[in-house]
Formats: sequence, structure tokens, C-alpha cells
Amino acid sequence: MLAIFKREFKSLFQNVIGWLFLGVTLALYGLYFFVYNLSYGHPYVSYSLSAISFIFMITVPILTMRILAEEKRGKTDQLLLTSPVSLWKVILGKYLALAAAYSICILIICISPIVLRFFGDVPLLETYVSILGFWLYGLSCIAIGTFASSLTESQVVSAVISFVFIFVGYMMSSLTSIGSWSETVVAKILSCYDLYGPLQNFMSGTLPLGDILYYLSVIFLALFFAYEVMQKRRWSVSKKMISTSVFSVGTIVLCVAVVIAGNFGVSKIPKKYTEFDVTSKKIYSITNDTKKYLKSLKEDITIYVYVDKKSKDENVDKTLSKYEGASKHIKVKYINPTTNPDFGTKYTDTELNTNSLVVVGEKKAKVIDYGSQENSLADSQIYEYTMDSSTYSYVASGYDCEGQVTAAIQYVTSDSDTTVYQLTGHDEASLSDSYTEIFEKKFMNVSTLNLLQEDSVPKDCAALFINAPQSDLSTDDLAKIEDYMKNGGAVYCSLDYKTIHTLDNFKKLLADYKIETVDGVVGEGNTSYYYQNAFYLLPTVESTDLTTEVAGNSSVFVPYGVGLKYTGGDSDEMSSTAFLSTSEDSFAKTSDNIAKERTKSSEQQALFEMEDGDAAGPFSLGLMVTDQNGGKMVVVGSSYMFTENANSIVSGRNAKLFQGIVEGMIDTETTNKSAVVIPAKDYSVSSLTISQRTMIVYGIMWGILMPIAAMIAGVVIWARRRKK
Repeated sequence: MLAIFKREFKSLFQNVIGWLFLGVTLALYGLYFFVYNLSYGHPYVSYSLSAISFIFMITVPILTMRILAEEKRGKTDQLLLTSPVSLWKVILGKYLALAAAYSICILIICISPIVLRFFGDVPLLETYVSILGFWLYGLSCIAIGTFASSLTESQVVSAVISFVFIFVGYMMSSLTSIGSWSETVVAKILSCYDLYGPLQNFMSGTLPLGDILYYLSVIFLALFFAYEVMQKRRWSVSKKMISTSVFSVGTIVLCVAVVIAGNFGVSKIPKKYTEFDVTSKKIYSITNDTKKYLKSLKEDITIYVYVDKKSKDENVDKTLSKYEGASKHIKVKYINPTTNPDFGTKYTDTELNTNSLVVVGEKKAKVIDYGSQENSLADSQIYEYTMDSSTYSYVASGYDCEGQVTAAIQYVTSDSDTTVYQLTGHDEASLSDSYTEIFEKKFMNVSTLNLLQEDSVPKDCAALFINAPQSDLSTDDLAKIEDYMKNGGAVYCSLDYKTIHTLDNFKKLLADYKIETVDGVVGEGNTSYYYQNAFYLLPTVESTDLTTEVAGNSSVFVPYGVGLKYTGGDSDEMSSTAFLSTSEDSFAKTSDNIAKERTKSSEQQALFEMEDGDAAGPFSLGLMVTDQNGGKMVVVGSSYMFTENANSIVSGRNAKLFQGIVEGMIDTETTNKSAVVIPAKDYSVSSLTISQRTMIVYGIMWGILMPIAAMIAGVVIWARRRKK
């Protein structure tokens, strides 16, 4: 076999075919590598590999068309068939020679992630798993091409047959997922020959043992069929031997049945044993907190996925499989919208979007919206999207399937039905999605409250959130909130430095709890306590029950804060906890000093320094005051603090602080304070930073120089052999 391997491998590179295969493959990869990885800065070479997966329909037929067909045409196959080498070794030797030529391309591709590491963080494990999948996919196509070459004496016919086989395998997942056809037995049988589908699992950050077995099975069957064809040819010289030859339908059926049974058996093994999450962010894994919670689950839960299984979101499917594997009480079922268009009416008044989830318990249900195509999925609860300023389109930046599903399971199994209210009617700012989701993940209902339309704060109000009112409370509104507080209510307030000094009744509400506001906006004189400018504060986060996860210096971001002071002193009636504090070098820039016109650079600099009339720090930027009745008042000095932009600057720690505030305000008897809250996972590694000059140099090297060098080498070697 080794002699046959050497002969075929040497033959590939003594003529132009091997070099042409090498050059075309590297040229196409280099083109997409330049566009996706060097130009756009994507750290994943899987983007480039996925884009060139069609190349095997072109290159493999050319590479394999002569491997057996030429032997037949020249009658040299008789020498092989009558040689002392077994036919299996002949087939394997030829195939391994082709595989070795292809593996040279893969080895060169393996260098590219190392090159990218010079320009940023590259998830190497995830990257090399995708290359592994691409290698196996290519080896499968080469095996199919080898089988095609065994069917004919014509190299052209061999190439055409090979192209058809690979094309059908490439398109099979699309062909078998069309409408109601996907549910037929024929479609399910045909889907067994899906070459491209398993590749997507490798590209998406999963190491799937089942798909590795599938590709190895395709390689084995293709070579086995080639062996059977050649075996028949070996015995065809004698009619007497044909009837007793090993080439039989029974042998083929038995072999195919064994392979199908093996793959089917592996598919029935729980995915936690056959699929491994290799993403750098562990996108498809569930956290230990979720696993611990699921072990205590006693109620049966069904998660319905509103989509035809052929069109499922692979990421969501992988995540849900982890839930099924972690608890015997969880079942996942797919509902085909075509055959069950009214399924969602039992759980929601709005139209259920495709791929949405419905988590159903014994008493309650909760819908997790996948989002709509009309809004480019930007309204999705499962994915987080941000606007890409370079393309003016939404791109996925976070994956929150685990957070949403875990929260939904807790909600449908919880007996409590906690409601928090956001006050309206005074031009209050709305909390952004990242913060309202904290309520939802704590299985709380969020409602709005306009006191002009209500006689009092509702009795089911677990907490009232007053977020940066721009106009003052009426006397009647103030009285209703004070009554609510006297009965043990909890109120959260955030302040806007531009309007707080005009809100007399609102400040009276704060004064009831001995909280005084300082005129102006707080600046920092200590460079260690601000970000970019003196009003972008990085205060000390004191170690309290509210700040367990974020205590320490510079861990949260507070832009344009209002200084707070507690004037009461701790007593039996009230106690205070300051959880955000400025340094002793801080100051409160008065409204008059802010309003001054400054034209000279020196005068502009004075804006960021303490001037006459400014109050000297330190100040509190976050206070919680508790009264003897159990009433709680939490005040933060900045309405800009709990926003998406501020949160992103400190990698989500502002949201963690807000979660701590919510847990500290709401009584554990009212809701489950120990509920598991899973934050959204970053969907990708940050982009690479590559200079224009470097991008062009590497692009030319990968996309032009190496492929041309390979092709020139092939032409030179071929020309020299022709002269001989």
C-alpha cells in the first residue's frame, strides 16, 4: 500500500493537477481570508472556510477523475487487480495520496489563526475545531470522487458524476427542508446524505462526535463501494467466478445497514456525551447555577419551539439539549408553524414569531420571543443586537438563551406573582431592556403606574421605580407615595442633575428619609476616580448587601451624578447605607458655574476643576434608607447610570449593581430573592485591529503569492517532464 501511496502522491505533483488543486484552494481561501479576517477584522477563520465550502464541487472532480478511471482506460488496472497487494490496500493507497495532497492545504490554513493572533484575541480551540470539520468534509468529498472514478473509464464522465454526487450532498439540507415535503419519509431518508449540515456544527463552535462518525462513515462507504466495483471487475474475466464473487447486493445492504445503525445509535446518545462546547464564551453550555437549579426541579416542564425542525436555530437547539440532559423533568418539542398555525393563541395575544420558545409548566406558561425578520431580529429576547455603524445594520452581539429559559422555568414553577411598577406622568425616563430583563429573569411582572388615574399605589406593588422625573410630583401624588412608604413600601429613585433642583415635592419625598441633594453635578479632582473627564465618575463601591458582586474601586460607571447626603444619623427610626461614594477631592459644580460661557481653553479647563461656590466632597452617589416600618428608599444620583452605554463601559457591572438593588429592595417573602439570574453571553470575541498596510501585505501573500507560486511550480514541473 505504501508503494501505491508514494506512486500516486508523486504523480499528483509531477503534473499540473496537484499544483492546480493546491493553488485554486489557497487562492479562494486567501480571498475570503483577506475580506473577512484581515479587512473586517473577524477573529474566526470559520467565516472564510464556510464561504469556500462550495469549492469541492469544482476541485475534487478534477483531483479524483483520473485516480481509477485512467487505470481502466489504459488497462493498467489489470496489473493492480492481479498484483499480490489486496484490493483494499490499492483503494486506500490511492485515496490516502489524494487526502495527503488536500491535507497540505489544511496545514497551510492552520497557520492563518496563528498569524491573526498578532492582531488580537483569537479563539484557537474553536478555530481549529472548525478547520477539523472542514478537513473531514473535504476528505468525504474526495472519497465520493474516488468512488465516482471507479464507475467509468472516462475521466470527463467521472468528473461529472463526482460533481453531481457532491452537489447533491451540498444541497440536500436545503432540498429536504422545503415546506411540508420535509415531513415525508422520502425527505427523511434523503437527508441521510447531507454533507453540508454537519459542517455547520463544526463552524458554530461545537465538537460533535456524531458528525465526526458521520463523515468517517461517508468515507468508509464511498471507498467500500469503490472496492466492490473494482472487485466485480476483478472477477468479470471469468463468468464462472461471477456467480460466486463477493460482489453482492447482500454484502452492500449489510454494510450500509451496519453504518446506519451505528450512526443512529450515536444519535440517540444524550448530546451532553457527544457534543462539546468549544466556544471561548461557552455559548452553548449552561452554567453551574442553572444546573444546580435544574437538579432541584420537581415539576415537569415542556419547552415548545415554534419552528419546523428542519429550519431550527442550531444555537438554540444545542442550548435546549443541555437542559434536557440536565433534568429528566424537561422535554423539548418542535411545533411546525405550517401544520399548527394557531399554536401560539393559547399562550399569547400576539402572533408568535418563528423560532420563539414557549415554556409551559403545570400552572403557568411564558413566551420567549425570538424576534421578527421585519425588524432584523433586533427585537429578539434570545439574541442581543447592536447597530454596526459601518454597515448600518444590526449584528448579533450577545446570546441570552440560557438566561431567558432559566428565568422562564423559574417563573412557571413559582407560586409568587410579584409586580413592580414604573411611575409615569412626570416625563420619567424608561429603563432600558437590559434592566427590565432583570425583573423578568426574577420572574417579576413590570407594569406602569400613573397616580393621576389611581387612588393609591396598588397593594401588589413590591417596589415602585421613579426614574429621573423631569416634572414635579403633585401634592396628591406625593401623599399617595408617602402612604405607600408608611406601610412598608419600597421606592427607587434616580436623579437628573438638570432638573432635580426644580422638583420641590420630589425633594420633599427624599427629605422624608433624611436625604438631601447637593446643587449641581459632581466632578472628581482625583484622576483615579473618573473616566475621560471629571464628570464621568468611577466611585468607590462600598461593600454592602446591595453590592456583593461589584464592591471595590472603579467597578461601576456614574456619569453626571448628583451628590447625596444623609442628614438623619442612624437611629431606631431610620438607618442608612451608602453604597457609592466619591473621593475627598470631589466637588459639586453649581448650576451657575456650569452655565458660565467659556471661550478660552483655560476657562474651559476650569469647568473640570473646583471653583468658588462649588461644594466640596466627598458625597454619596447611592443611598439606601430603611425606616422602622420596613419601608425602603433607594436613591442613585445619576439617571444616566443604568443605561446600555454606561453599562457597556464597565462590562455589565452597572447591571449587576442594579440587580443587587432590586434584590435588596424587594422582600424575600414577596418574591424569590435567590432566583438564578444568568446574564447574556457575549456572542463573539472582539474584532482584530489590523493596519491598512499590514492588511494589504498579508492579503497579497495569502491570496496571490502563495497560490500563484503553487500554480507556477506545477506548470514548470509539467513542462520539464514534457521535454523529457
